[in-house]
Amino acid sequence: MHSIGEMGRDSRLGVSALRFYDRVGVLPPARVDPATGYRWYAPEQLDEARLLARLRQAGMPLADIRLVLAAWSGGDTGLVPRLLDGHLRRLERELADARGALSAVRARLGHKENTMTPTTAPTTRLTVPATEFAAALDSVRFATGTDPELPVLGGIHFDVEGADLHVVATDRYRMAVARASTTGHGGERIRLTVPAPLVDAMRALLTDDCPAVLTVDGDGIELETQGRRVAGRALGEEFPDYRRLTRLPEGRRIPLDAPALRKALVGRDGARCALVLTDTVTVADEADEPGTGDLVGVDSAFLLDALAVGDAMLLEYVGPKAPLVLLRPDTEDAYSLLMPCTLDA
Repeated sequence: MHSIGEMGRDSRLGVSALRFYDRVGVLPPARVDPATGYRWYAPEQLDEARLLARLRQAGMPLADIRLVLAAWSGGDTGLVPRLLDGHLRRLERELADARGALSAVRARLGHKENTMTPTTAPTTRLTVPATEFAAALDSVRFATGTDPELPVLGGIHFDVEGADLHVVATDRYRMAVARASTTGHGGERIRLTVPAPLVDAMRALLTDDCPAVLTVDGDGIELETQGRRVAGRALGEEFPDYRRLTRLPEGRRIPLDAPALRKALVGRDGARCALVLTDTVTVADEADEPGTGDLVGVDSAFLLDALAVGDAMLLEYVGPKAPLVLLRPDTEDAYSLLMPCTLDA
């Protein structure tokens, strides 16, 4: 017999998912200990669990999965292909509907772009303290995207307004924002997205406390410090409106023991994990039964990245489906948002 922990690990479903599929009658354990309530699974159920994981990955509804597992375990080889074909046709219809909706959105965006009058911005120079600029870049670099379908997310967005330079990165599942002060610019707001390799080259020059000069000329950007310079072109696509994405209702703030959390997360290889939120934040053990406190699912690798920026941190919790906000108590200008994930998938 397999324990629930072994079954979750070998099937890649996870313990919380196995408990959920037991409750809804999709994959009940072969035996439940009457004294402890602990679940035990027969060896042949491992193949069922792996099949279940694949079907959920394909987005099949639970009602159909229940029929597939029943037919598969009962040896009915005719029903399973019909169910799979039916689900595939449903996905193809949904994809066609999505293509139509997105085509309509593209048409509206194209009309909006065609009605806007292009303007040529003057060359702008501003000075940023090198150490402050370096700290801001280090605070957001981890959140840059790598999806080739969304190249604009593969850079860091520079947003200059007044004396503030905000740097922003997001890969859709998390976002990081930081600020550096500037001098020499009092004009209109400047926004451009700098490719990650160019950002890394800039960061390599910021090795001391000397001032750094940023020059923006159209879509060109240059950084110069101590006679060394690096220059390149911004990404052409428009970056998402990060200010709109970060408008969240006020939540409760919980102190984080960042070193302890990092230690608990090491070795999880990017798997989903559950955080227990009470007056502290801890990582739930797979064998733990539900208790008091809010339970929130997160990607452990993403959380590790967010925790790497410092030891003294706070977590702001708005609700179970709202982004988690991680920030430092000494500043409101540097923070990151992390989207929660389900624990039953």
